[in-house]
Amino acid sequence: MILLTLVIPVYRNEGSIPDLLTAVNQMNQRLKNELEVVFVVDGSPDRCYELLRDALPKQSFRSQLILLSKNFGSFMAIRTGLQFGKGDRFAVMAADLQEPPELVLEMNRVLCRQDVDVVVGVREGRQDPFFSRLASKLFWGLYRRYVIPDIPPGGVDMFGCNKTFRDTLLTLDERHSSLIAQIFWLGFRREVISYTRRVRQHGKSAWTLRKKINYLMDNVFSFTDLPIRLLIRVGATGSISAAMFGLFVLFARLHGMIGVPGYSMTMITIILLGCLNLLGLGIVGSYAWRTYENTKSRPLAIPMRVDKFGVTHE
Repeated sequence: MILLTLVIPVYRNEGSIPDLLTAVNQMNQRLKNELEVVFVVDGSPDRCYELLRDALPKQSFRSQLILLSKNFGSFMAIRTGLQFGKGDRFAVMAADLQEPPELVLEMNRVLCRQDVDVVVGVREGRQDPFFSRLASKLFWGLYRRYVIPDIPPGGVDMFGCNKTFRDTLLTLDERHSSLIAQIFWLGFRREVISYTRRVRQHGKSAWTLRKKINYLMDNVFSFTDLPIRLLIRVGATGSISAAMFGLFVLFARLHGMIGVPGYSMTMITIILLGCLNLLGLGIVGSYAWRTYENTKSRPLAIPMRVDKFGVTHE
């Protein structure tokens, strides 16, 4: 019987695989062989797939090995692992072991109480270089400010959930989105566990600045209409300012303060039309945003539990 499925996305983690397998075996022993591990190799250019293919038949735990045709990104790899998992509860862990494996066991204990649907691991500290910590703090600060206000300040790298939450999460079939943002968007009964992120022992992180910027943009365009609202506000503010500036220019022209012919009308026309253009783009964008929201096919309401009374259950 499989009670816990552990999903591990793998990309450029060749050096950490021996330690990873050791950690997973220890988890399996503590879970009394009720662990299934789904390794999803996300088009990794190194020998991760070959090493796992050769090593997994010799391990004591149940496992699946999935090789994606190319690098789709860690979130798509995690979704694939969740789809193939057979457990009653699920957890996600990075292959670089920067998150303590003991956190998976703690998540499983919390989920076993059955009063929590999803558990997220929140970093209360990280043993990374100063500039890496600074960049992470800035990134997650912007994320909380403009995308998901409920997300913890240190961000989320690990989570666990029950089967009901997993099934609901997989109904959100969206491209260029964020799995973490979807977790918080869904709601459900959530609990937070704090941990300290470890120093990476093998290899170099593939989570580059370019990927972080693209990730932030995907979140902004998928979960907030902030750019559209900014266009509307800038356009409206600029239009009002242009009208006031026009009155000032007209006053100055009538009192002989401006002697250049056509200057007044040219300035007013440029400023006013530019601001009205921004305002118009914002309004059209609002309609486009609502159309875009409907094409996502997200459920309008999510029944977390359905209880029946007065009926004899089989």
